Amino acid sequence: AEDPETIRESLDEVDDPDDLVDLAAGQLDLDDEAKLALLTEIDILERVGLVLPVLSHKHEVVLRKAEIHDEVVDETARSTREMLLRDRMRAIREELGESDETEVEELRTKVLESKMPDAARQAALKQLRRMADMSSSSAEYNIANTYVNWLLDVPFGRIDKDTIDVQGARAILDADHAGLERVKKRIVEFIAVRKLAPDKRGPILCFVGPPGVGKTSLARSIATALGREYVRISLGGVRDDAEIRGHRRTYVGALPGRIISGLKKAGSMNPVFVLDELDKLSANARGGDPASAMLEVLDPEQNKEFVDHYVEVPVDVSKVMFIATANGLDSIPAPLRDRIEIIEITGYSEREKHEIARRHLLRKQLAEHGLEDDQLIMTDEAVDAVIDGYTREAGVRNLERELASVCRYAAVSITDGAESPIHVDAANLEEILGPRKFIHEAANLHPEVGVVTGLSWTPVGGKVLFLEAKTMPGKGKIRVTGQLGDIMMESAQTALSWVKSNAQRLGIDLTILDKLDLHVHAPEGAVKKDGPSAGVAMAIALTSVFTGKPARAKVAVTGEITLRGRVLPVGGIKSKLLAAHRAGVKTVLIPERNQKDLPEVPESVLADLEVIPISRVGEAIERALASDDEPTTVPPDLGGGGQNPAVARS
Repeated sequence: AEDPETIRESLDEVDDPDDLVDLAAGQLDLDDEAKLALLTEIDILERVGLVLPVLSHKHEVVLRKAEIHDEVVDETARSTREMLLRDRMRAIREELGESDETEVEELRTKVLESKMPDAARQAALKQLRRMADMSSSSAEYNIANTYVNWLLDVPFGRIDKDTIDVQGARAILDADHAGLERVKKRIVEFIAVRKLAPDKRGPILCFVGPPGVGKTSLARSIATALGREYVRISLGGVRDDAEIRGHRRTYVGALPGRIISGLKKAGSMNPVFVLDELDKLSANARGGDPASAMLEVLDPEQNKEFVDHYVEVPVDVSKVMFIATANGLDSIPAPLRDRIEIIEITGYSEREKHEIARRHLLRKQLAEHGLEDDQLIMTDEAVDAVIDGYTREAGVRNLERELASVCRYAAVSITDGAESPIHVDAANLEEILGPRKFIHEAANLHPEVGVVTGLSWTPVGGKVLFLEAKTMPGKGKIRVTGQLGDIMMESAQTALSWVKSNAQRLGIDLTILDKLDLHVHAPEGAVKKDGPSAGVAMAIALTSVFTGKPARAKVAVTGEITLRGRVLPVGGIKSKLLAAHRAGVKTVLIPERNQKDLPEVPESVLADLEVIPISRVGEAIERALASDDEPTTVPPDLGGGGQNPAVARS
C-alpha cells in the first residue's frame, strides 16, 4: 500500500466516480474473485456497492486499532504513575519508619513473643521470610500477611480460669429456666465433676428436644456458671466440610473454618462452644460431608491436634467445652452420635409454661415494647388461656409471640389515650388475639363401644389419639384408615391376631368373625401417624367392638403389643402424660417397664393422674373395658349398648 499522504493527494485530484472506485479498490486487500467482479461490472452504483462494505470494514478495523492503542497508552501511563507513587510512598514510609521491612519485623516480633506452638511459629516465620522478599503491593504479600495475622489471632495459650460454684450454678439454672429438673440435675453433676477434675476430659453434651424448649439458653447458662466465654455457631444448612475445616489458602478469599473463627471470637482456648442445630448438617457430593468433619472436632482422641485447612498447623481444641443442640437424632450419623452424651428435653407442662411466662417472657416483652410492669395487668386465667388456646408446642416460642401481641395491644391502647393500666383477662382475650387457634382434644365423657383413647408423641409434644373400631356384615376383612404408617398397620394386624387367638377367653364367637368386616380408623386423617405405641389401644378397641363392652371414659393407654400379649415399653412417656392431663384423662395405662420414666413427669401432673403399669394386654383390657354389671350412660347416637353379633352368649 502507498503512503497515506500520497493516497490523500491522489484522492484530492480525482473527480470521476469510476476513478475513485478504482483508486479505493487498489488500496484494499481484495481477493481475486472480488477483483474480477469489480473489473467486469460496468454500472457505477454496482461497483460502489462492491467496494463500500470492504471499505467500511477496513474503517472499523482502523478505529478499533486506534482504541486499543489508546488503551495501551493509558494503561502504561497508569502503571507508570502507580509505580512512581509507590516509590514515593515507600520513601515516605521509610522516612517515617514504616517501611515494609518494619511491618515484617513487627509481625516477626509478635510471632516470637506469642504463645503459639512451635509448628505454628515456624509456619508464621516461613511466611514472614517470603514477605521480606515481596513488594507490599503484590497479592502474595497480602495473602501471607493475612495468614500470619490469623495465626496471631488464634488465642494460643490463653485459658480462662473456671470460677466454679456448684451452688451458684444451680441458682443460675433455676433463675434462667423453670422446670427441666432432670436436665438441670445432670448439668449440675457435669459442673461438679469439672470442679473436682478440671484436667479430665468431660463428655460432650447434646441437648435434644423440640424448638423453643431452651436448649441454646441452657448452654449460655453453663458458660455463665463456669465464667467462660460463650461462642455459638449455627450448623443449619452447612453442606461443605470447608465450613468446619476452613478453605485451603490456594483459593481466592480463603478463610479458616468456623471452629478457628470461633476461638478467635472467644479470645481463649477453653470457651463454651455451642454447636447449634447439629442435626441440620447435610452431606454434599461436591462439598464433602461436614458431619464427618465434626468427628475430628468432637473426638477426644483427635481434637488435641485439630488441623484447619487454612491454618495448616495442629490446634489443640481439647479444652473447649463443646455443647451441641438438635431437634432430633435420626439425621445425626451414628459415629457422631457415639461421641456425644444425649440429654433429652421433652418440653414443658402447662404449669411450667405459666411460670416461664410470668417470670421471663412477659417481663421481656413489656421491656421490648416500652411498657412498665404496672402498665399491663394480665390475669393468670388469661395467661392459661393463651397457653391452652393459642399455642400448641412443647416449648414457649409461640407463647412469647402471643404475649408480644398482647403487649402491642396495650401499647396501642395507651398511645390512644386509654387509662393505664390495661387489663387483660380471659374474657377479652379473643378481642386481642382473635378466635382460639387450637382446641385440644378432650377425653371421652361417656363410655363408647370400640372407641379407645391412645397417646402419641410428636416433635411439638404429646397428644391424645382416638382409635375407632366398627364391624359390619362382610367376609372377615379388615380395613385400617387414618394415614397410618407401616408400623402402625402391623400393630393393627398383631392386635387382631392376638384377639382372635384369645377369642374364647375374651368371650368372642370366633365363627361369626368370618361373617364380619372390621374397620379401624384413627381420626384426623390429614395427619400422618406411625409407631408401635398404639398396639395395646388397638387390642382394647377390637375387644370392645367384638364383645359390645364399652371402653371406660377418661382412660388412656399406650404400649406396644406382642403376639403373646406382652406389653413392651415405648418412648415419650412424659409428653404423653402431659397430653393426657391436658385432655382431662384421669387414668393412664402405661407399660410396666416405663415406670422408670415417671420421675421426669412433673409432680403436679402425677397428682391428678392415676398411672397404672401393665405388663399383659389382658390387664389393660380388664382396666379399660366396663364390666357387664357396670352402669354406663352411653347415648344411643354414640354407638354404645345393644347386642353385638360377635359376642358369645351362654
